[in-house]
Amino acid sequence: MGDGRPRARRLLSLVAASAACLAATAPSAIAAGRPDEHASQPAAQPTGTPDFLFGQPRGWVTFRGSWLMPRAGGDLFTFVSDQLTVEKKDFSAPAIAGELGLVLTSRVSASVGLEFSRQTIRSEYRRFLDNGGLSINQQTTWDTTNINGSVRVALLDRGRSISRLAFVPRAVAPYAGAGAGLLHYKFTQTGDFVDFVTFRVFPDRFDSAAWAPSAHVFGGTEVRLWRALSLDMEGRYVWAHGTLGSDFLGFDGIDLSGFRFSTGVSVMF
Repeated sequence: MGDGRPRARRLLSLVAASAACLAATAPSAIAAGRPDEHASQPAAQPTGTPDFLFGQPRGWVTFRGSWLMPRAGGDLFTFVSDQLTVEKKDFSAPAIAGELGLVLTSRVSASVGLEFSRQTIRSEYRRFLDNGGLSINQQTTWDTTNINGSVRVALLDRGRSISRLAFVPRAVAPYAGAGAGLLHYKFTQTGDFVDFVTFRVFPDRFDSAAWAPSAHVFGGTEVRLWRALSLDMEGRYVWAHGTLGSDFLGFDGIDLSGFRFSTGVSVMF
């Protein structure tokens, strides 16, 4: 009986020590049995596509919208702007164009292009009225189609190769070039006109259409948007002069020269 109390104290101490050990080890055991959320998730994978091309581009396709600003020189445009309420700047017109290019060397390319434009101008005589005191009205339509070929020179390297297959195009690629082609025009006037001999007003239609050789120079730049896609901006001057049909006898031909500014998108392939 005398030894019971010390034994009881030792037993209580042992139980308390065991409980403390269990309390200390329980969170570790739970953590070990439950997978860690951060550790179990795989590392995030990059979602972006590689910003390079598989090899140097062999060519490109470009689609542009242009604004044509004809010089409108010569005596035909002078006569029209003098007699009718038409200014030379009124012949400026929107156009659409497409181009296919092929890379020849690291800096030199060749391309073929096609451009269409159309402008319609309503007018009246500046100094004449009809018998009723009303304006004498007419309409002038100006159509052009330009087929051309060009040689283009890159003013800076097109980009850099980072391996045998991977090629990174330059972010901004300026260029310049020159070429030649054929330009077709159609000049039409319909409405009422004045006979300057009898001063009689009569309805009529005057047409002239023909092809003419052309030459051009240009300069521009491509700004890379994404991989093979670029924004293209270009300025171009075209020289051309065409003959007039029998409806416009007495004039020295028609001036087809002028400047055009265009912007569009290019896709390399």
